[in-house]
Amino acid sequence: MDISVKQASPASMKSACLVVVVHEKRKLSRSAVLLNEASKDFLSRIVKSGDLRKGKTLLLHNVPNVAADRVLLVAGGKADATTLGQTKKALNAAATALSDSGAANAALFLDDWLIEGGDAQHAARHISETLTAASYRFTELKSNDNTLPLKRVTLVTKDGRQTSAAKAGARIGHAIGVGVNFARDLGNRPANVCTPTHLAEQARELKKGRVKLRVEIIEEKRMHELGMGSLLSVSSGSRQPAKLIVFQYRGGPAKQKPVVLVGKGVTFDTGGISLKPAATMDEMKFDMCGAASVFGTLKACAEIDLPLNVVGLVPATENMPGGLATRPGDVVTSMSGQTIEILNTDAEGRLILADALSYAARFNPDVVIDIATLTGACVIALGEHASGLMSNDQKLADRLLAAGDSAGDRCWQLPLWDEYQEQLKTNFADMANVGGRSAGTITAACFLSRFTKKYRWAHLDIAGTAWLGGTKKGATGRPVPLLMQYLLEHRR
Repeated sequence: MDISVKQASPASMKSACLVVVVHEKRKLSRSAVLLNEASKDFLSRIVKSGDLRKGKTLLLHNVPNVAADRVLLVAGGKADATTLGQTKKALNAAATALSDSGAANAALFLDDWLIEGGDAQHAARHISETLTAASYRFTELKSNDNTLPLKRVTLVTKDGRQTSAAKAGARIGHAIGVGVNFARDLGNRPANVCTPTHLAEQARELKKGRVKLRVEIIEEKRMHELGMGSLLSVSSGSRQPAKLIVFQYRGGPAKQKPVVLVGKGVTFDTGGISLKPAATMDEMKFDMCGAASVFGTLKACAEIDLPLNVVGLVPATENMPGGLATRPGDVVTSMSGQTIEILNTDAEGRLILADALSYAARFNPDVVIDIATLTGACVIALGEHASGLMSNDQKLADRLLAAGDSAGDRCWQLPLWDEYQEQLKTNFADMANVGGRSAGTITAACFLSRFTKKYRWAHLDIAGTAWLGGTKKGATGRPVPLLMQYLLEHRR
């Protein structure tokens, strides 16, 4: 989708569809007032009739004295206190209506979408990000694609100052939306397409034409040399070779310590010998959505030329029950030298992250953030609304919490107390890879914390937020917005 910014008056704006907001208590927005004056109270009569219900849209054709083909009325929040959540909900409703209308282009008036506590740049960013993400369709594997996507959106401003701010915001928002959609593409591809090798190929494609981005693919032979017994224990049952994908985005000064993002990349998770139940096992193609979020974030960084150094690490593998697969009770040695008794082969994500987190130390990071669809316990605790957050540094945790609130991609902090570490004790190794049924999300993070003692670290458990099931089945692209907000604010 192409997004542009233009200064114009509502009534004279030529477009396939003008999108205007009607606030609570049937109060017309600024653009709606101007259209209403031009149309001699046409809009106010429609609104007073009650046809526009809360949370809904209403499409009007041939509005008198208006140059646009259509006018889409969108029910919004309070005129003077519209929240980010309300704005995103209204924008998604507008995107659905625009898609149904068949309009190839649309125009929105920036003043209609100003968010409480934000300015024109802030509003333009969230409009661009939300509409870019809302335009997403996964059709690459369908023989017939009959969708008519919205191809162009114009943000209409009232003056030159607002235009300049809107262009800056739209550029950032569009880049984040593109990153979200890239992550969704990777997550939605089936496991027979999106293998570890495919992810490595996608990393090389992402690097093309981007001089600030470097990519290295570490193969299994090198993993053996590095002592990555924990990662290799997961890939041992699969015919697909594991890959450790290393991105280095160099947007900041050479001496600037990087932010390292580590994404779990299990391209299909059967559970291994600890085999999962058959029901909804197809959704285990989404077990690489942590990896996908790293890809999407790096793409967005490159799109906006972010002045920051960012490293992305993606341990990619399948978890299969082959003849060489790891058995419950096996003991492996991680890159850190610590030994692990694998009591459950379905707790594999933490095993591949352990070695990737050890590898992260060589970049002398400012902070390390891992992102993983790690535990079903997090889905039970937080559902699909918030990602779980645990950290060994409260300042880092606070900044991620704030970034999530600001981006509308929230997380919730859980404790990481020493008492939970006791659950990982075993008679046969330095630690077990599971800590029992209770506090499963926390003990998984406790396991990871044993490989992060050399730096400030945070863990995002996205098991509930990375994809949706049922009729809405598909990857969400979260937490790309959260990560990008954190990176945008990192040096401020």
